[in-house]
Amino acid sequence: MSFLPDVKVTCEVCAGTRFNPETLTVLWKGNRSAEVLAMSVDEAVEFFAAAPFDHHALRLLQDVGLGYLTLGQQKPTLSGGEAQRIKLITELSKSDRRARQRRFTSRSRRCDGKTLYVLDEPTVGLHMADVEKLLRVLHRLVECGHTVVVIEHNLDVIAEADWIVDLGPEGGDAGGCIVAQGSPKHWSRRGRRGTPRRC
Repeated sequence: MSFLPDVKVTCEVCAGTRFNPETLTVLWKGNRSAEVLAMSVDEAVEFFAAAPFDHHALRLLQDVGLGYLTLGQQKPTLSGGEAQRIKLITELSKSDRRARQRRFTSRSRRCDGKTLYVLDEPTVGLHMADVEKLLRVLHRLVECGHTVVVIEHNLDVIAEADWIVDLGPEGGDAGGCIVAQGSPKHWSRRGRRGTPRRC
């Protein structure tokens, strides 16, 4: 039976809101909990404008092109790329929070990042405008001193790298060797012809 798709049945008691009647009577700015969770991130940015911490987190989600997600979206419905970007936002908000705390205790505004982030094709399914937003977020992590390693085929992302390592020469069992490495400037001068293969 594992080949059959999941079957979802709407709860007769809560009508799919996932809250009991008492919880649904609570209103904030005229909206019930279920209505807030049904908002997209883009809608919630305006709704939570007066709540700095929530607003900041929502703006970060917009920055990586996730403004279309709903606040109550269930985790199993997220794509791999969406889940990676949410983790990235979680880390970025931690870095931003630590930087804001240091501003009150010292004059230095520089982050002291020491984290290695490894992202596996985070641009899959993204519109080009959202790829640019994601690149800005990755640059912010690097500016805070973190190291970001991206496994990617998108040439716009590769062009933004400080250092490129091309693995191959093929995929799977026929790959895994360093075919070439260098800065994007080095690659643009040299081209792919005559690239040494080291296995």
